[in-house]
Amino acid sequence: MSGASMQGSRAIRWSVLGLGFAFLYIPILILIVYSFNESRLASVWSGFSVKWYGELLRDRAMLDAAWVSLKVAFWTASAAVVLGTMAALAMTRMRHFPTKTMFGAMITAPLVMPEVITGLSILLMLVSMGGLIGIAPKGVVAIWVAHVTFTLAFVTVVVSSRLAELDKSLEEAAMDLGANRIKVFFLITLPIIAPALVSGWLLAFTLSLDDVVIASFVAGPNSTTLPMKVFSSVRLGLSPKINALATLMVLAVSVAALIGWWLMYREEKRRQRDIQLAIQDNG
Repeated sequence: MSGASMQGSRAIRWSVLGLGFAFLYIPILILIVYSFNESRLASVWSGFSVKWYGELLRDRAMLDAAWVSLKVAFWTASAAVVLGTMAALAMTRMRHFPTKTMFGAMITAPLVMPEVITGLSILLMLVSMGGLIGIAPKGVVAIWVAHVTFTLAFVTVVVSSRLAELDKSLEEAAMDLGANRIKVFFLITLPIIAPALVSGWLLAFTLSLDDVVIASFVAGPNSTTLPMKVFSSVRLGLSPKINALATLMVLAVSVAALIGWWLMYREEKRRQRDIQLAIQDNG
C-alpha cells in the first residue's frame, strides 16, 4: 500500500472517530453550557448565570430524591458485586454441576429482558412474598431488591470474563505451599480480579442511578428516585434546574470514573512491579 493510501485511510479513520465522539459528547457539552443560562427557558440563551444551581440546592424534593438514588445505588452496587462474584466463581470454577446451563441462563436473563417485563415480574414477586409470609419489601428496600436483581447479571459477566483469563497456576502454587482455598481467594484471586470488581461496582452503581422503569413499578410514595423525579418534572416542561442537575451528575460520574481508573492503574502497576521483582529473585 502506498504512502498516500495509508494517509488517506488514516484520515478516514480519524474522521469517523471524531464524528462518533462528537455525536456522543456535543449534546452533553450543550447541556452543560445551558446550565449556566440566565433565561427560564432551558433552550434560549440570554446570558451567563449560576442562579439555577442555587435554585437546585433549594429544591428540597429534588435533593431528597437524589439522596434516595445515591443510597440505593451504593448498596445495590455493593450487593451486586458480592453476589455477582459468587455467581461468577460458580460459573468458572465449578465445571460440572447439575442445571449449570439453566443457572447461567437465569443469571444472564436480565441482560436481554425488557425492563418493563423485569419490573412487572419483580412487582409480582414482592406481592407474592407479602401474601405468603405477610412481609414484603416496600419503598427503598423494594427498589434495592429490584436493582440488585437486574444489575447482578452485568457484574457476573464482567467478573466471569476476568476469572476466565486468570492463570490458575498461581492459585495451584499457593495451595501447594499450604494455603487453603479461602486464603488463596483473598490473597491471590481477589487482588488479581480487583479491577473487574471495581468496574462491576461502577457499572452497577450507574445502572441503578439511571433506572426509572423498574423503580417506577416498586417505588412507594415516599421513595421517589432522582430519575423518576426528573422524568415527572420534564413532562411538565424542561426547567434549567434539570440542566444544572445533569451537569452535577456528569461531574460526579466523571470523578468516580477517574478515581476508579486511577485505582485500577495503580493496582496494575503494583502487580507488574511484583512480577518483575519475582522474576529478578528467581533469576
